[in-house]
Amino acid sequence: MENFKKISQALEFSAEKMKKNGIFETERVFCDLYCFEPGQFQSPHVHNGSDKIYYVVKGKGWFQVGEQEKELGVGEIALAESGQKHGVTNRSNEQLVVLVYMAPKPAH
Repeated sequence: MENFKKISQALEFSAEKMKKNGIFETERVFCDLYCFEPGQFQSPHVHNGSDKIYYVVKGKGWFQVGEQEKELGVGEIALAESGQKHGVTNRSNEQLVVLVYMAPKPAH
């Protein structure tokens, strides 16, 4: 596995829906770059047994964690613990890029 990467090399958007771009993956954790065009979203969902961290690299997005919803911008971070409903929406007119970590990695 390559141990060093540039995030810029993983930037890839899709006109149809939010694009997940893999950066690192082991048996225990994954790190992805989620790329959202304006209006795209990740539907709220739950992972039991795994925690997820969202870190905003570019743009602004609305993040739902549990019953809370907050707009986050560059340099801001959110944690969705196991069992908490979470999701992301790009309500802006600009692209949104989010670095995502999840551990332990789900079995699916």
